Amino acid sequence: MTVLVRLCALLLVVASVSACSVRNPIESNSPDSEVAAARYVDSGPKQLTLYTMISNDTGAGAHTSILINASERVAFDPAGSFRTDGIAAKNDVVYGMTPYLVDQYTRFHARETYHVVLQTIEVSPEVAEMALRKAKTLGPVLEAQCALTTSQLLSSLPGFEDAPRSYYPRKLMDYFTAKGATYDRLFEYDDDDKSKVLAAFVPEYESVPTN
Repeated sequence: MTVLVRLCALLLVVASVSACSVRNPIESNSPDSEVAAARYVDSGPKQLTLYTMISNDTGAGAHTSILINASERVAFDPAGSFRTDGIAAKNDVVYGMTPYLVDQYTRFHARETYHVVLQTIEVSPEVAEMALRKAKTLGPVLEAQCALTTSQLLSSLPGFEDAPRSYYPRKLMDYFTAKGATYDRLFEYDDDDKSKVLAAFVPEYESVPTN
């Protein structure tokens, strides 16, 4: 493969995953006290939910992340930008994924140019816990490596050893389809500038009325 071909291939990868273009520096990590305080335990089944952001224009995958429901529920959001005051995050793991925050997280990724595909697979408590531990070791993730890093997490789990190691979010989406995952999509047509969404974000503890 010539240098020019390699360069073109690299540019294609970067273009296809342009949405995961933020490396979250260690300095931006929430304090341990905030991470601990945000901890949320969901009583539902242990699950892995793959998020894939899809271009409404081209159908190409642009970002990959995964919601992990284990002894606590977190989102592994590699090189993602869902970060602002009131959101506890450390090394690309977003903590405290309550139903409210899951809704905010999902809607944050849907916009006039992209929709979100959500695919869920139930797993054993042991596998869910392994995924949680692995997610906590993988960040901060380099730009344009969201799908690759998520695939590394998945392939380390029993039953997912055959997960494709790929830079392309759609390959992981197709893999989850083949594994029999549930399938749902969210379309929204608000402004493409999601910084406005974060600017308007209201932390859950502020959004709950007090008596």
